[in-house]
Amino acid sequence: MDLRIFTEPQQGADYDTLLTVAKATEDLGFDAFFRSDHYLHMGSVTGLPGPTDAWITLAGLARETRRIRLGTLMTAATFRLPGVLAIQVAQVDRMSGGRVELGLGAAWYEAEHTAYGIPFPKEKFGRLEEQLDIVTGLWRTQPGKKFNYVGKYYELTDSPALPKPAQPKVPVLIGGLGATRTPRLAARYADEFNIPFASLADTERQFGRVRAAAEEIGRSADDLVYSNALVVCVGRDDAEVARRAAAIGRDVDELRENGLAGSPAEVVDKIGRYAALGSSRMYLQFLDLQDLDHLELISSQVQSQLD
Repeated sequence: MDLRIFTEPQQGADYDTLLTVAKATEDLGFDAFFRSDHYLHMGSVTGLPGPTDAWITLAGLARETRRIRLGTLMTAATFRLPGVLAIQVAQVDRMSGGRVELGLGAAWYEAEHTAYGIPFPKEKFGRLEEQLDIVTGLWRTQPGKKFNYVGKYYELTDSPALPKPAQPKVPVLIGGLGATRTPRLAARYADEFNIPFASLADTERQFGRVRAAAEEIGRSADDLVYSNALVVCVGRDDAEVARRAAAIGRDVDELRENGLAGSPAEVVDKIGRYAALGSSRMYLQFLDLQDLDHLELISSQVQSQLD
């Protein structure tokens, strides 16, 4: 089971804080550092000092880390034109020496679009599909060839399809709980399918849908990596678990039900139940970015039991 650290910087974090967490992620042996792609905080927090851009952040981290994978859960398809996104991701991949992964989603948070003057179109899923077609198509285009595309929402003419990523293929992540269109999209475009904040029952059901969709188009269901994202709250004893839950404004019992909370042994056991359903990668939503001791505990007493 790969353990990856997943952050939500829109809740309040500057670049230096993210860099500190990313370096701890690398030093403590985790597989990757991922971040959300949001421009507005959620809930009762202030969000100070304000949002950081996902791909600008990852560009900085690409130069200041050496081993960990870097990526987004999930880049909002509404924030960037597909040609621009393809250039940005390819450049950051080259800056990192080939360690970037692209999670791409339709976007859902209307308030952040309104707050920053970003269009929030009604038909987002069709735009997401065209973005996936364009971004992956640009990267696949052989050097010296041109890329052309005519869709309902986007049109590209005689694109040189440059730059190319450092990796032969940048892994693409698609996620969600949609019953029909999401599995079909994952089967066609994804290297990894991710389910955010889902129960064991919902995970089993959705993994099954994606596997069926892959087989339906003649793709082996085992070609995809299957993963989960869950909030993490681990403590050496009940008091430490309660303190960490309070620091992120969550209830311990709710976290035990809906996340990965409790003692290291409890968390290892629950991760094992997800693994039994086919999940081979867990994104640990790490919300208190100042609590690096939490990361050390997860590394020494959870990750060490999963290697």
